[in-house]
Amino acid sequence: MEMMLDQIVDAILPFLRDSHPRVRYAACNAIGQMSTDMAPLMQKKFHAKIVPGLLMVLDDEMNPRTQAHAGAALVNFSEDCPKSVLSLYLDELLSKLHEVLVRKLNELVTKGRKLVLEQCITTLASVADTAQDKFIAYYDRFMPNLKYIFENANSAELKLLRGKAIECISLMGLAVGKDKFMQDCTDVMQLLLKTQSEMNDLETDDPQVSYMISAWARICKILGKQFEQYLPAVMGPVMKAASLKPEVTVLDDDEAKELDEEEWQVVQLGDQQNFGIKTAGLEEKATACSMLVCYARELKEGFVPFVEDVAKLMVPFLKFYFHDGVRSAAAESLPFLLECAGIRGAQYVTEMWQFMVGDLLTALKTEPEPDVLGELMHSLARCVEHLGKGRINEDQMRQIIEFLDEKLRNHFDKDKERQEQRQDEDYDEELEEILLDETESDVYLLSKVSDIIHAFFIAYRQEFFPVFDQLIHHFIQLLANQRSYSDRQWSLCIWDDVIEFGGSSSLRYQQHFLRPMIVSLSDPHPEVRQAAAYGIGVMGMFGGAEYAQACSEALPSLVQMICAVGSREPEALSATENAIAAVTKVLKHNSSMINVDEILPHWFTWLPVWEDMEEAPHVYGLLCDLVEQNHPAVLGANNSQLPRVVAVIAEAFAREAVGPDTPVGRRMISLVQQIQGNGDLFQLCVSPLSDEQKSALQSAMSVLTIPS
Repeated sequence: MEMMLDQIVDAILPFLRDSHPRVRYAACNAIGQMSTDMAPLMQKKFHAKIVPGLLMVLDDEMNPRTQAHAGAALVNFSEDCPKSVLSLYLDELLSKLHEVLVRKLNELVTKGRKLVLEQCITTLASVADTAQDKFIAYYDRFMPNLKYIFENANSAELKLLRGKAIECISLMGLAVGKDKFMQDCTDVMQLLLKTQSEMNDLETDDPQVSYMISAWARICKILGKQFEQYLPAVMGPVMKAASLKPEVTVLDDDEAKELDEEEWQVVQLGDQQNFGIKTAGLEEKATACSMLVCYARELKEGFVPFVEDVAKLMVPFLKFYFHDGVRSAAAESLPFLLECAGIRGAQYVTEMWQFMVGDLLTALKTEPEPDVLGELMHSLARCVEHLGKGRINEDQMRQIIEFLDEKLRNHFDKDKERQEQRQDEDYDEELEEILLDETESDVYLLSKVSDIIHAFFIAYRQEFFPVFDQLIHHFIQLLANQRSYSDRQWSLCIWDDVIEFGGSSSLRYQQHFLRPMIVSLSDPHPEVRQAAAYGIGVMGMFGGAEYAQACSEALPSLVQMICAVGSREPEALSATENAIAAVTKVLKHNSSMINVDEILPHWFTWLPVWEDMEEAPHVYGLLCDLVEQNHPAVLGANNSQLPRVVAVIAEAFAREAVGPDTPVGRRMISLVQQIQGNGDLFQLCVSPLSDEQKSALQSAMSVLTIPS
């Protein structure tokens, strides 16, 4: 579908102007769904068409349902939109949202209409969540109205509106940060505490309950350690909601058909027996479990008094088959509970791990839902990272490797089955859609296998090799030419870890990965190219002299990849920047078999980079090295290229590729401050900059004062 996205978007957009409101509604629906399904490519390529179109429909006062649906589509667009893209439209977008919010708030007061107002607040919350600190300039415009709704929307029919206002306030606070939010924090906390005291009188399915619990968690994240004073007040209701035991009854098939589907969920247990689970309170239970995760993650020391009770509550929920969200939250909690346990000492961590590991391993083997299984696998990976070497005993390691082996064998078996189904006489488009969904699920689980292997290499480094050897045949098979691009991508990621954490010891495996990795730099799929480029980078950085020849051999393919037509298009940009970072690492750490002076002038033309914030510091670190060395390849004759150096630094800060308070960010600011000492030269360097670049550079320099 990506190949046809331009035509599809161009076909849909005119319907936003259709004369019939239902057609406009359907167009909003399509754009919203595509913004979710095709993110972030949809946002990166079509923002200039989508945002103005949806804002136009947001003015559809005569058709409130269509108007509200435009707001809903903006939520879909904003949720996965890169911050740098959404920032281009904040003035226009937030001016329109404020205009609609004020108008609809007046309608609520005078006519009792609330549909569009509810959606407008949800859209505002989503925009603030994505914009983060860019939202600071707009915060004061919205907060008074939201606080008014929070304080005064007390009637039964306004419960959802009040809950959405609570959600929006907390997301806006999280976006702008503690310093800005503190001006309203006291008022908001008093309203929250007042509502908290009334929560015992609320019904379990009152929408305010889940919004309140989520708001407390966000404010915990905003206030950090200062939130500890409120923890005793909020933990009671959260633990109560998380502890909810749903009403369950055993039904035969006839009884199951007669149940109200809105109030009951039926889980089949064989041919004639079913479980009926009353759904009231289940969402709130799942939300409460997620909030316990948040408190453990954010408060750490402050959460230690609760860690044992929460562990006793959450670990059994790994088997709570009545709600996927509860099991997912239980899985997510485990590494954070281990981290909190660590504050009590190493022995307590060991005891906590022994308490949870049996249930975790059982859940991994029995979990029926792929999404939840992925959460369990990610949880195991995080636990392994936190535990480090030595706490996982031989039997536990054996069970984990057996689990991984089974998942990898299943991956190949299911792929073979799908290929056979495509040859079946009943094969059609409908079946293909099912098969593609199954493939996507399998690839997701393969990525989690990679997470677990990655965690073991972090903890054990080359000492993990003997265990890794038990699985190596799978990763060799995944890298074969005939495998899908996603198989090759994740196999390369695992071989990247072998190199990064095994260093020169990884040479024992080079016959399995070296040639395919270099060849993959020319792969048509950017995901494969990115994984291969990262591998060459860690080869240069950690492989040592033994990999110098391989780095030299890979260099022409990296350069070709960087300079290829379309290499800076959104779908290729991450791969291209990983290739630039790989060249950077080779230049800096493993350049014995290349002509550095020949490559550097080309390297400088590839800057700036901004897409991959993990790789950007390596690139800008080398730039700082070269400027500090007065290297002519970067500075040029008589410092003629100094304006371009400043432009690259300014664009890096404008794109938020590096933070001004990071080590490399401080070095970049220091270089600019040295240039600033020569007023005429500095003016020559900054005058060509765009207003956004000048503002970003000034902001970065004001954030940090570099000692002389």
